[in-house]
Amino acid sequence: MISRLIHWSIANRILVLIATLIVSAWGVLTLMRTPLDALPDLSDTQVIIRTSWPGQAPQIVENQITYPLTTTMLSVPGTKAVRGFSLFGDSFVYVLFDDNVDLYWARSRVLEYLNQVQSRLPATARSSIGPDASGVGWIYQYALVDRSGRQDIAQLRALQDWFLRFELKTVADVAEVASIGGMVKQYQIVLDPDKLAAYRISQDMVSAAVGRANQETGGSVIELGEAEYAVRASGYLKSLDDFRAIPIRTTAAGISVRLGDVANVQVGPEMRRGIGELNGEGEAVGGVIVMRTGKNALATIQAVKTKLAELQRSLPTGVEIVPVYDRSGLITRAVDNLQTKLVEEFIVVGLVCLVFLFHLRSALVAIVTLPLGVLMAFIVMQYQGINANIMSLGGIAIAIGAMVDAAIVMIENAHKHLERWEHDNPGLALSGERRWQLIAESAAEVGPALFFSLLVITLSFIPVFTLEAQEGRLFSPLAYTKTYAMAASAGLAVTLIPVLMGYLIRGRIPSETQNPINRALIAIYRPLLDGVLRRPKLTLACSVILLVLSLWPLQRLGSEFLPPLDEGDLLYMPTALPGLSAAKASELLQQTDRLIKTVPEVLSVYGKAGRADTATDPAPMEMFETTIQFKPREQWRSGMTLDKLVDELDRTVRVPGLSNIWVPPIRNRIDMLATGIKSPVGVKVAGPDLATIDGLTRQIEQAVKPVKGVSSALSERLTGGRYIDVDINRHAAARYGLNIADIQEIIEGSLGGTEIGKTVEGLQRFSINLRYPREMRDSLPRLRALPIVTPAGQRLLLSDVADIRISDGPPMLRSENSRLAGFVYVDVRGRDLRGTVLDMQKAVADQVQLPPGYSVSWSGQFEFLERATAKLKVVIPFTLLIIFVLLYITFRHIGDALLIMGTLPFALIGGIWLLWALGHNVSVASVIGFIALAGVAAEFGVIMLLYLRQSWETRLAQGRTDEGALLEAIREGAVLRVRPKAMTVATIVAGLLPIFWGGGTGSEVMQRIAAPMVGGMISAPLLSLFVVPAVFLLMRKPGKTQAMETHLLETT
Repeated sequence: MISRLIHWSIANRILVLIATLIVSAWGVLTLMRTPLDALPDLSDTQVIIRTSWPGQAPQIVENQITYPLTTTMLSVPGTKAVRGFSLFGDSFVYVLFDDNVDLYWARSRVLEYLNQVQSRLPATARSSIGPDASGVGWIYQYALVDRSGRQDIAQLRALQDWFLRFELKTVADVAEVASIGGMVKQYQIVLDPDKLAAYRISQDMVSAAVGRANQETGGSVIELGEAEYAVRASGYLKSLDDFRAIPIRTTAAGISVRLGDVANVQVGPEMRRGIGELNGEGEAVGGVIVMRTGKNALATIQAVKTKLAELQRSLPTGVEIVPVYDRSGLITRAVDNLQTKLVEEFIVVGLVCLVFLFHLRSALVAIVTLPLGVLMAFIVMQYQGINANIMSLGGIAIAIGAMVDAAIVMIENAHKHLERWEHDNPGLALSGERRWQLIAESAAEVGPALFFSLLVITLSFIPVFTLEAQEGRLFSPLAYTKTYAMAASAGLAVTLIPVLMGYLIRGRIPSETQNPINRALIAIYRPLLDGVLRRPKLTLACSVILLVLSLWPLQRLGSEFLPPLDEGDLLYMPTALPGLSAAKASELLQQTDRLIKTVPEVLSVYGKAGRADTATDPAPMEMFETTIQFKPREQWRSGMTLDKLVDELDRTVRVPGLSNIWVPPIRNRIDMLATGIKSPVGVKVAGPDLATIDGLTRQIEQAVKPVKGVSSALSERLTGGRYIDVDINRHAAARYGLNIADIQEIIEGSLGGTEIGKTVEGLQRFSINLRYPREMRDSLPRLRALPIVTPAGQRLLLSDVADIRISDGPPMLRSENSRLAGFVYVDVRGRDLRGTVLDMQKAVADQVQLPPGYSVSWSGQFEFLERATAKLKVVIPFTLLIIFVLLYITFRHIGDALLIMGTLPFALIGGIWLLWALGHNVSVASVIGFIALAGVAAEFGVIMLLYLRQSWETRLAQGRTDEGALLEAIREGAVLRVRPKAMTVATIVAGLLPIFWGGGTGSEVMQRIAAPMVGGMISAPLLSLFVVPAVFLLMRKPGKTQAMETHLLETT
């Protein structure tokens, strides 16, 4: 079939060239439209439910909101995990779905189930679905800075909330603009309990009066002078005097009691659960651009920057927008770096072809396949929705060398046929159809085997396609693009390449012996091969010994999920002890930011304590998240690296009560989204009782801290929150005609403050809060003396009907699939991930005794590593079976297929030793490198076996079956065809070296993929050049090896 396709392509060569031009133009257009990003979209399909219930403690939020929601969401179809967070005044429920679930279908189903559970939630709680985005969508952050000193942080926050936020929401693909820090303006009505009692006014009466005084209405229209006039009655509260004039009741004497008579009305800040700080200089209002899931990050950031530049002119004088995190720099650096590597590979591979072939137009045939194959890969990428990122471009980069292999072998075979024809027909010119027929014969001779060898390389990536969850989303773009590029090159090899050979391989073609490089290769290789053929069994024995010796470095290689990716920015994420006040959090944030800013390489520091105003950020007040932007690398101190910088920052920032964790921003948000863990390794303890979970997490923290490789370990303090418990005495309350709800309303409103409405000031809205004076609620004795007015007008103290005391409780509650959970965060540095976790697991098993009903699970990147390892163990053997079937189809000889498969492990020797020499750990990226190496090694073996079989079959056709004929066939097939084999090796190595030696963004991952392949390019060619001929010799003449060795000695 492949031979017929080659002949058809040559017969319809004009049509093939026209199709090539069409595909090229299509590919260029696609390339220009391909969206760019730094990494593939690794986020799970998730829907966030945020429920606000102001003033409520975490335990109450858990019992009345989070638990009912999580238990209900477990029934949503396609759900794989439901994660709950109960914080002060807020509940966050993250519903994570299987990979194949559509986001908007998931949102509709969650909304359906939310409607079912809504009636079981408190009446004052407000639930809503979060944006169609995730924490990974935090693509851009900025801070508002007033250089003039005229704007306070409340005014800057109002600018952010009511101007910038709405303007930026109009930008395409922006899902949400979240505000951070500052003060939100609030109208505060501070009641005087004594005056309320004197006028017999209850808190409910004040709330109702304010609500009735803050409204507007319309009176339809009236007709005057043949025109309609709309009637409107104004009534919104606009000033503090308007509040004070609100009538509450009229006394028996007809005197109106107004709000100003019983309360002090003032403007103040809302209670805040998030703080922003810039460069250690003081609080700063910030904004976060959250992009919709799956959209073009670079285009969105550019559109946001353009919009901000326009909005800058509309800001008050002296107010500036300062970027504090910009992912576009990472995207641009990563894509530019890989684009440069691709260009370098094109040039190097082209030079290799030219040097070996010694014929410019022949080299052009091979070189043309590279851009065409890449463009064809981009066409398929666009229709599959794969953007250009580190992984997708990396797949093309590692395929470059192998893409020209088929073209090289076909060109070299055409050279051989042309040389033979000229030798057989001296003085005659080859032209016309006879020339095309010769080209077709030479291409058809090797085309089918080459096509299937490229197919073997393509199918070798089947294990990568089977990876699931985050590891699958990370590496599948690489596997897809490499597959598309190799499939394109396979298609071009049997269609376009024969046509181009017919047009371009003309003129004087230098023979192989005229090239000094080829002569040198033959001179070196021939005696070595003769030595192998004299001692084939010894050759195999040496190979086995080398393979066994490779077990030594293999056992010393550590394991990790992914090497650390240098994103150019860094997150400092310490965790403080629970119960931290907003004032103390602000102080600590400024202190840590100031320390970080002292490091010379730091450009800017923007710290966040608590959460931004978005459902994608369920952080408590004690969780800090400081974004560090670094200066360009050329401005760093000599010899400074990112690892050294992190170590210096870790030594510089030493604050009592804070446990340091330094993580890359995108990597951290991905991990937190997938596992809820913000560190490389996390330990989750689940069970029914919070106090027991807290005790277990503390024991685990102490058990893992001494383990080698653990730089920090911190268990979340589940019982460190400070509570004031008000236990209502039912009998005492009943004596005064008070129900539980009556007293709870007073506690909720008078102490916590109740939002009773909002003012309307143009486009801005500010809340109205009702509560008692601070001096009446700032100590236990004063709380006990809090006055209460009964419905009958009787005056009591809170201590008359309740017992008040201080106790400990949870500062925040987490749940995993409706089970309470506690986390231990572990940062690993200076050692491989798997080895560290295995030692930690042993330490926990030895030192921590789990009660019945409690479980421990290991999460974070270790969870991904284990899942990927388990999947690969199953899929790789199945893939090898498929490759074996393909090899059998190629050679129609089970022995030859077994020969290639049996020698594959020897090809991995060089990769194992190079990994050990470089100090790399075995990661999923390294495994992908080994998979690619195995495919290339199989191709080398196929090419060698193809030439050996051709030579041997020629002699069999001549009736020569003796040992001398076999040795002669092996010499001809191996030695005289050393040029194409050397060229395939050289082009692959030339394609890999720019990646292997290069630096820049994304190089950490690409080097881990390239390293096994570069090392394998030492052992795999040796396998092809020496082991395959030795095994071929033993297989073709079993039992006659000694006679052949004697013959070799006599003839040499």
